[in-house]
Parts: sequence; structure tokens; C-alpha cells
Amino acid sequence: MKKPHRSLGEKEKGKKNTKLEAHLSIKNGFIALITLLAIFLYLVLSYGIRGGSSYARIPLLVCYVICGIPLVVGLGVKLLRFEFGSDQLAALSIVGSFLLGEYLAGVIVILMLSGGRFLEQFAVDRASGVLKVLAGRIPRVAHLKLHSSVEDIDLGAVEVGMPLVVFPHEICPADGVVIGGKSVMDESYLTGEPFLIPKTIGSPVISGAINGEDALTIRVVNKPEDSRYAKIMAVIKKCEEEKPRMRRLAEQIGAYFTPFAIAVATLAGIISGLPLRFLSVIIIATPCPLLLAVPVAIIGSISLCARRAIIVKDGRALEQVEKCRTAIFDKTGTLTYGKPRLQEEFYSSFFPPTLVFDSVASLERYSKHPLAVAFLEEAKKRKSKFIEVSEVHEPPGNGLWGKVGKRDLWITASSKLPDHIEGRDQMPKTSGGLECVVILEGKYAATFRFRDSPRKESRPFISHLASKHGIKNVLIVSGDRESEVRYLAEQVGVSSVYAQCSPEMKLEIVKKETKKAKTLFVGDGINDAPAMMAATVGIAMGINTDVTAQAAQVVAMENSLIKVDEFMHIGKRLRKIALQSALIGILLSLAGMAVAATGKLTPVEGAVIQEIIDVLSILNALRAAFPPRVLKDF
Repeated sequence: MKKPHRSLGEKEKGKKNTKLEAHLSIKNGFIALITLLAIFLYLVLSYGIRGGSSYARIPLLVCYVICGIPLVVGLGVKLLRFEFGSDQLAALSIVGSFLLGEYLAGVIVILMLSGGRFLEQFAVDRASGVLKVLAGRIPRVAHLKLHSSVEDIDLGAVEVGMPLVVFPHEICPADGVVIGGKSVMDESYLTGEPFLIPKTIGSPVISGAINGEDALTIRVVNKPEDSRYAKIMAVIKKCEEEKPRMRRLAEQIGAYFTPFAIAVATLAGIISGLPLRFLSVIIIATPCPLLLAVPVAIIGSISLCARRAIIVKDGRALEQVEKCRTAIFDKTGTLTYGKPRLQEEFYSSFFPPTLVFDSVASLERYSKHPLAVAFLEEAKKRKSKFIEVSEVHEPPGNGLWGKVGKRDLWITASSKLPDHIEGRDQMPKTSGGLECVVILEGKYAATFRFRDSPRKESRPFISHLASKHGIKNVLIVSGDRESEVRYLAEQVGVSSVYAQCSPEMKLEIVKKETKKAKTLFVGDGINDAPAMMAATVGIAMGINTDVTAQAAQVVAMENSLIKVDEFMHIGKRLRKIALQSALIGILLSLAGMAVAATGKLTPVEGAVIQEIIDVLSILNALRAAFPPRVLKDF
């Protein structure tokens, strides 16, 4: 079979970016290695041979040609663009060292610059460990079902509408709908819900889910690159692609520090009349701690978050979360478990209650709706007898339809019912809470009402926000009925409530609050996405909705407020460590500059001391990657 042609798109561009990053990492590593070798050969030729060798400087000169020129040219291009930064001090040091014959000092600066960049890239690679785990779960081939056989095709050749076979225990390669067979699928890796979901004709399947004991035939509804699984991977990959704000802040500080250092070095050189004095000050002024320690701390914190099942898409969220003074929460699935329990049930006179209940339970096995889970828990307690289901359809926003035995069954909301439904007059009056209506063979059969429970950690989490995180205002903004929202607010200790909010209303509320103070928004539903993007920091709990995960800056892959608290603590700790590392490094550099300005440090000694300062600052910044003793305090 001829494979469909694929044009160069975002996927190919992503590959190019990845290759470029890998190339830069290898290049910096190669430069650092060559520099170390040059220094080693210089020391051997200078001190390993009695009286020294006249060829000792050759390795250093070779290093200048191979490693120094590319670095200086690159930094010179930035200078021509009027992009001033601390790394230009390094370029000035390399050029000055060469002109004044201080080759060893210049090579040590090359080592500082290339080695630091390699270390940063290494930290980024370590932070992408979660992405690599997910990437390892993607199948490489799909099984295309032909008329009388199955053919293996490349995953990239899968198109919408293709029939694919998912063999037992295989990972589903694409989002689709079952068109043949029956099985169960483990979707816990993607949804966090520890359930095996039965699948039959009409059931939706998601890429990344693990099939059970029996083969399924599915019809593809999304290409693999457009699937839910791919979107989750894109969310995670973004955390290593975006340049954190604190790195840009470091560059801004460097832009002020650079002219100051040049002025001090120039003044020292003029007063002493010694060009080497100028060079010594410039070399020790190179503030690599500012350029390297801050991003290392940020990447380390992103890595720590990833190990705690918290995916940071935007490093700015780590910096900003400590400054948030208003916390805004969605209700369902955020402050509650999102797992309602059956509270009331009403039946019509047309069918026996047991038949209705068992029929609903039989159909709900094929749904992932929260009310389905609640109903099945009750069915398990009652030891209901399941009836054979031959068809299932769950069109978005229209409830669940299927053929149970020989009867047509429709489960939906009361607002979706047409007026002509027989038995509508037997329906109970609408009240607060969640409910679903059952239509069996075109007649009203039953109404089931549910109530969601608050998370056990909701009240202690809310109560500790003011004392531990400086949160001054807490709001609940929900699309649910006011009676339900206020009932929850009383249980968790929140006084400010906005109920029956549309996505547009949520957005306006968040915008209004963000004008007053920095805001933290936590939600999990698709209607939270606009508000999440408007907040200073948006956190999506769980990965059950693709749109929410795309809109949020942070994705907590476990449905728990504990993860929100952990993120807040990691952000607070990051800021402390990053600024501590940068300031200590700069202060030590300033002290070194003062000593060098008096002529008590040679360029080589200044380079060695600066290297020690760099190592100390970076080692301190690396603490951000390791978990502290306590990551939650409620």
C-alpha cells in the first residue's frame, strides 16, 4: 500500500529545532573538551619537561583558533545588533588575553563560557526526562485492516478514517471509535483514573491507552500528531522550549553590570598605566553566575516539578506564583473530587425500577462521564445484573445513547429533552445538584440526582493559603447552580462565590481581579481555559481536558490540591535559590574586581578565581533540583 505523503509542517520543524539544540550542546561540549586538553598539554609542556618547552603555547594558540574565534564571532554579532550582555565581557577577555599574550587566561575564559553553556544544556536535557518516558510509549507502527488481512504501516502514515486493529496488550496508536470487537482499556496513564474502561462498538478510544485481552478494530478520528497523547507531549515539551523570564531578568542585570565592569577596568588600567590591570579586572568581572546559575536553578525546579508529576510549561509561573495574592478556584473536580454520588432516584410508572436501573448501569459501563462512575459504584453495591449492550453513542453535549438488549436507551439532561416525550408530567421538579434523565423506548423512565463531595484536603488547603503563601483573597468561580456552589463554599471555608458563570463571565472576573493583584487560577474543565490564560498563574489539575492543559502554564497530572501546594513551595524556593546564587556570584566578582584593580591578581589568577566562583554559584543553584524535606505544609 502506498503511504500518504506528508508535507513539512510543525512536526518536521520540531525535529529541526531538536537537532539544532543537540548540535549546540555537542558543539559546546566539544569546545570545553578541546579547551581542557589544551590546558593539560600546556601544563605538561611547561612543567612536565625540565626547563619547560618552547612549544608550550602551541596548544593554547590552537585552542584560540578552533574554539575562541567561533565564540568571539558569535558574541560580536550580538554586539553589532546592540544586544549588550555579560557574555560580551567574556569575549572582551578572550580578545584582550590574546593581544596581551596571556593565552592561558584567555583559554580558561573559553572553558568558563563553553563549559557553562554545556552544563545548562545538560540540565535542560535532564529536565526533559518525563517527555522521554512518554515518547517511549508511542508505538512506531499501526496495524491497518484490509479486506482480508492486516498490514503494518508507519505511524506517520495513519490518516483520519483508516480502520486499524489494536492487538491485545498493545498501546492504542491513535484516537478513534470502536467499529469491531469488545475489550477493556487501561487509560489511567493519561487520565489518572484507575479504571479499566469497557469498549464495544461505538466506544471512543484514546491514543496511549493500553488494550486488554481482546483485539479491537477502530476507525481513526485524529491523526497521531493531533491526538490527545500528542497534545500532552507537546505540553511537556514546551517547558524546555520556553525561555524563563528570570533568565531575561538576569540578562537585563548583566546589561547594566557590563558597562560598569568595563568602566572599572578602564579606570584601573588608566590609573596604573598597565594594560594587564585592565585585563585582570575584566576577566574576574565576567559574571557567569548571573548567566548560568539562574537558568540552572529554573531548569532544576522544572525538573523537580516533573518528578512530582507537575509539568511546568512556562518558567515565568515559577517566578510569579509567590507574588500571587488572590487565589481563584473552579468547583467541580478542583475543590471537589469530581466524583458525584447517587443521592436520589425517581421512577415513572412505565417500567419496573429494577429494569431501568440495570439498563442504565449496563450502558454506563461504556462511558467515562463522572456520573457514570458514580452510577456504577452504586450498581456494584446493589449487585446489578448487566444486560448485553450492542451499540453505544456519546455525541458531545447530547448525553449517552445505546441499545441495551433490544431497547433503545437515552441518558441525558432534563434541558435536552424535547417537549413531546411521553411521561414528562411524571418528572420531579428540578432542584440543586447534578441530575440525569433516562428515556427508555421513547418514554420517560427515571431521574437520578447526584451530589459531589469536597476533597478531604480542600478545607485545610484553603485555610493555610493566607498564613503560608500570603494569599489575601480566595474566590470560587463556578458554572454550577448557586445552591451547590454555596454549599461547597461553606464546607471548605470560602466566603466569596460566583455561581452559574459562563466561560466569558469567568474570564471577566479573573481580568478584574488581576488588575487588583496577581492571581492564581486553579481549574480542570474546558470552560476554565479562557480564565486560566488571563490569570497571572494558571494551573490545570489533571489532564482530562486537552484545551485546559494547553491554556494552563502549569499542569498537575494528579487530581490533588497537594500538587498545587507543592508547586507553590517549589516556586518560592526557586526564587530564593536563584537570586541567592546570582547575588553571591556577583558580590564575589565585585570583591575580585577590587583586588584585581589594585594589581594583586594576574589575569590567570583572576580566571581561576572566577572559575571557582562559577562552580560555587552553579552548585548552589543545582540545589533547586533536589526536593527539600517539606513540600507541603497543611
